[in-house]
Amino acid sequence: MWRTNLKVIGVVLGTLALYTLIANKIPQIQSEVPQSLSFGANVTSEQLVAAGDKLFNGAGGCTACHGLGTRAPNLVTDEKGAGPIGARCGKREAGKSCKQYLFESLDNPTAYVVAGYQPIMPRMTAQLSPPQIWSIIAFLESQGGTVDVTGSDIPATSPTSTTGGGGGLAGGSTDPKAIIAAAGCLGCHMLDGQGGKIAPDLTHVGARRSTDSIRKKILDPLSSIAKGYEKLAGVMPKSFGTMLTGAQLESLVQYLAAHR
Repeated sequence: MWRTNLKVIGVVLGTLALYTLIANKIPQIQSEVPQSLSFGANVTSEQLVAAGDKLFNGAGGCTACHGLGTRAPNLVTDEKGAGPIGARCGKREAGKSCKQYLFESLDNPTAYVVAGYQPIMPRMTAQLSPPQIWSIIAFLESQGGTVDVTGSDIPATSPTSTTGGGGGLAGGSTDPKAIIAAAGCLGCHMLDGQGGKIAPDLTHVGARRSTDSIRKKILDPLSSIAKGYEKLAGVMPKSFGTMLTGAQLESLVQYLAAHR
């Protein structure tokens, strides 16, 4: 009997070891999560700048383009002799203060595109909450300028806010078109005759990518780079894995996979 028991234990341990080995070989996909922020009316400029610094240089993904001087303008260093962004943001558009210009750049990035660059920036107000947006603005103002963002700039609630609370983008809707709009995908991708031409056309993406490949690309944008778009690697945000609910992700994946 004891020999039989030993054999059973040996089989069980061997099976566990095998599955552990297989699990460790599977690439683990991890998306950076933009830190949830909440400020009171008495928030200081120092607190805003510190929070914005973490977002800009971390989960916000800003450094994927800004700071290289190739994909988008330098923001924290000199840009063609005009200084860092805080020193020049109030001079970009006539009649707009630095704060107004920076908000427009995050909310409607195609409204004003700096000469020499392409309109590849997604609409960040669809991806970040109002406190996160205004923290980034405060941080950018601090780069050579004066921070005038205050707690009064940050709305307590926002009908256009699409993040926070674990509800996913677009208020948790599983309508793929609503998800695409909230995520700002059409700012770069063409789909069914609409959108930009900065990134690969998604109209027939299901014909060239499998369902698993589409899912992995959304969760880990650097998992594969389409030929001809190597210079834009890193532009697509890598936070969608945490911004979408499981149901939203699958709805979006199936919708794109059906585009053949």
